[in-house]
Amino acid sequence: MPTTEKTLMFLSSFFTSFGAFVVICAILGTHEWISSTMAISDYFSNGSIIITYGLFRGQSVQELYHGLAEPDKHFEVLGVLSNSPHKTLHLVVILFLSLSLSMSLLSSGFTFYNSISNPYQTFLGPMGVHTWSGLSASFTFLTLFLFLGNVLANRLSEELTLTLYPQYPSSTHRGTAHTFGYSFWLLLLVILLNIVTVVIVAFYQRARTKRKQEQRKPMEDAPRDGILF
Repeated sequence: MPTTEKTLMFLSSFFTSFGAFVVICAILGTHEWISSTMAISDYFSNGSIIITYGLFRGQSVQELYHGLAEPDKHFEVLGVLSNSPHKTLHLVVILFLSLSLSMSLLSSGFTFYNSISNPYQTFLGPMGVHTWSGLSASFTFLTLFLFLGNVLANRLSEELTLTLYPQYPSSTHRGTAHTFGYSFWLLLLVILLNIVTVVIVAFYQRARTKRKQEQRKPMEDAPRDGILF
């Protein structure tokens, strides 16, 4: 049976890794990733189009100073995007975040198992926790970076707007402003929770190693006659 110290340490890391899993579930289920406001102007209308979307769903609203505005639109992101680099990169973002979700679930399972057992010398021990938490943090970072690139460099919001409102070609656009929502910033929380999980386990490993060294030290310092006796 594990010691009380080990149980408490690995239970703490279980809560942080499982917390990362729960946060990723929330991120996947919400569409408050980004809100993009595109100013438009032509002979018939003047105003802006605001689209708010996540990985799967989104909503668009027209705010016109003059002209006839269309009703609000609810859309599926992958359904609106054609077979283009925008869609391919967006699918990669979804894939990486799904992998991060799986890694967080594995990490939470390993930490809970270590709180009730002692598989220290196998991959089921701290090594496995470090691996899965590290991979989860890495995939989450890639998700964040690729989504940023798709929005800022690849102009994902503009592509969605052109498809949703074909009557406003790119020549009518007068600039775009982006505001990243709470779902996007929660990716940083997932990375932080995975780092905390690794730190807790590493701290336990260091304390365990130090305790073993202290237990061996009296034997190493003992007189040879005493040891032989």
